[in-house]
Amino acid sequence: MTHATRFQHPRYTIRRKFFRLFGDAFHLYTDTGELALYSNMKRFRIREDIRLYSDESQEQELLRISTRSIFDFAGAYDVHDSQNNEHVGTLRRAGFKSSFLRDHWTFLDSEGQEIGTLEEDSMLKALVRRYIEVLAFFFPQHYQASVGDKPVAEYRQRFNPFILKLDVDFSADRDGRLDKRLGIAAGVLLSAIEDRQE
Repeated sequence: MTHATRFQHPRYTIRRKFFRLFGDAFHLYTDTGELALYSNMKRFRIREDIRLYSDESQEQELLRISTRSIFDFAGAYDVHDSQNNEHVGTLRRAGFKSSFLRDHWTFLDSEGQEIGTLEEDSMLKALVRRYIEVLAFFFPQHYQASVGDKPVAEYRQRFNPFILKLDVDFSADRDGRLDKRLGIAAGVLLSAIEDRQE
């Protein structure tokens, strides 16, 4: 699979490996079942730095997601294409609102201009997930992404008590408004943050 074709599929599934004491391993599969990206993240990092590789050998780095500073409380994550060092864009999380109410993110382009949003499905379900743990299992996370008020992606967590699986669907983005590299990075961040909230 070439570098470009890894980011051309309409659908992906992010799967988190379970029972890891010192980190999180994420596998990202295409809609045809091929492994597109792999990430082995260390726990307890003050500054988030996520590297995505072509496979488990971790020899070929493809994407890098990182915060700009350990003091970045707003939660801005820059996404770079490691093959050409291109700044793809930035994902900015609404800190207070996302932590206590409904999760909300903003997509920024490489120039820092806002181009779209990513938001949890409903305030009621979001509050249940955060504050009523016994019921949270019955309300898997669901996000909608839009660019220019048009839907471009959907992120849906599967109902599974043992392993985290997040389906990412870009099929609504027929005009290619959202760079899939930025959209995939958003899915990885959603999965990583969900793990830390458990």
